[in-house]
Amino acid sequence: MEESHAFNEHLIYNEVIPLTETLTSIFRYPVKSMGGSLLEATQLTDLGIPGDRCWTLKDEQRGGIKGGKRFPSLMGMHAALAAEPDATTPSPEVLITLANGTEFRSSDTDINDILSTAIGSPVTLWPLVPADQLAHYLRAPVPDNVDQEAALREVFARTADEPLPDLSAFPAELFTYESPPGTYFDAFPLLIMSTSALAAMQQHRTESNFDIRRFRPNLVIDTPTLGFAENAWVGKKIRIGSAVLHIELPCPRCVMTTHAFADLPKDPGVMRALVEANGGDLGVYASIVEAGEIKCGDKLTIIS
Repeated sequence: MEESHAFNEHLIYNEVIPLTETLTSIFRYPVKSMGGSLLEATQLTDLGIPGDRCWTLKDEQRGGIKGGKRFPSLMGMHAALAAEPDATTPSPEVLITLANGTEFRSSDTDINDILSTAIGSPVTLWPLVPADQLAHYLRAPVPDNVDQEAALREVFARTADEPLPDLSAFPAELFTYESPPGTYFDAFPLLIMSTSALAAMQQHRTESNFDIRRFRPNLVIDTPTLGFAENAWVGKKIRIGSAVLHIELPCPRCVMTTHAFADLPKDPGVMRALVEANGGDLGVYASIVEAGEIKCGDKLTIIS
């Protein structure tokens, strides 16, 4: 599995009817909410890309597994695996580069202190924990005095006159646990985006930068026409390489897309444009129906 630490600036659609859509980029993010790396090829398992989101941070102040929504500075950090994961080591040692360029390893005895200082809040770094250890994945309790709607509007960066996303189609376990137990995904193993959707957003709001780094997809599909091509895939099965995926749901975007990091400025206009152009969604979630290998350049087909 070849890995590159550069992001592709050129930012994929569908066995029965061949189409022209092509897998152009594969991203793996070893630590939830940190930057990741490009892969030329990978195996897809029922848990997605091996090594993707195989580490996370826990909030030792408020409790719970937390990412960029709570700690925006994570988005300016980079993570890379020191070795490939396997059945006995699903979370290999990870190399973490802070925004100032200093590098550390998950095995460093003071890594929790280093990350807590960099983030400005007490945190601990965790590898994947077995799915049956449910207490690890529980959501932190919400204080009784918290305005639930206001909290959701903050998380999803929606103004008072914008609709909140409909979360009823998401797995019920996500209202009890921070992530599906045994994983650190937000909801499903893969997030897929099309080049046409990014182009449509850039055209919709030219003053914003719809850089791929804001949106953290796993797979990017090169699509030939302008528009939100992936919206039409929801509910369908698609084949990429020897793997078969089921497209589950559109991805409702959150405040992370508006954060400043690296050379990208803070930009609330990104969310205003997403709401206007596509109801606040961008990209689609997918699960793996048949495990297999994928590589950049693979064509996509819809399975009837």
